[in-house]
Amino acid sequence: MFAASDLHVRHSENREIVRGLRPETDGDWLIVAGDVGEFVEDVVWAMELLSRRFAKVLWVPGNHELWTPPKDPVQLRGEERYRRLVDLLREFGVVTPEDPYPVWEGAGGPVVVAPLFLLYDYTFRPEGAATEEEALAAAHAAGVVATDEYLLHHDPYPGRADWCRARVAATRSRLDGVDAALPTLLVNHFPLVREPTRILRYPEFALWCGTEATADWHVRYRASAVVYGHLHIPRTIVCDGVPHIEVSLGYPREWGSRPTPPAGLHRVLTGR
Repeated sequence: MFAASDLHVRHSENREIVRGLRPETDGDWLIVAGDVGEFVEDVVWAMELLSRRFAKVLWVPGNHELWTPPKDPVQLRGEERYRRLVDLLREFGVVTPEDPYPVWEGAGGPVVVAPLFLLYDYTFRPEGAATEEEALAAAHAAGVVATDEYLLHHDPYPGRADWCRARVAATRSRLDGVDAALPTLLVNHFPLVREPTRILRYPEFALWCGTEATADWHVRYRASAVVYGHLHIPRTIVCDGVPHIEVSLGYPREWGSRPTPPAGLHRVLTGR
């Protein structure tokens, strides 16, 4: 079982890395934890390529897939854009958050692999901010505002936090129905707990990084591991005995300055 996220294939260097991603065996699965690209055609290109190589590919949307860039020929917004991507990727057999959760029977299994789409609700707030309004005001004052505020539309919901709350409620209902005898592998673009955001250079950016509503999900749903991306800080932290694994590639300006080349693929579920 392998995982990657934040492929950002609009960058030519990253596109070349994606072209080189291959399984080690015919039975390998691949998790793609969001931010493949901003343009629908780029997401489709990468996911079609990877679906031809791996035995099973699972995908969750990142915030970049949900953007509606002015130059993208596909100008769908919000929920409609997400549903369009789901329909397109299903044509290649990709498992999305709208599909039944598959069971991995390989090393570390059996494990229910649950691709999640949850968004964020502005509850990862900076110190002293008691409300969403105060938190956003503090972020604006610090000059730290995510591009999501301009390109990630929340139609038909009143706001992004409302969309997040709807996704959390629907997802929790599905996870509650998973066989309690089986552990899970929880996959989300955003971290499920706040701990990974503590080292952000700009702490205000945590506002766009998750929701406090999922803080206990790794325990509640018997997670063998949690896979996420978004922060562009690839590492593993352990919360309540559960590894939370960030599998981001990130932008060339980030990985290009590191002493070793990017991992590309991260191995998960090697055995419990």
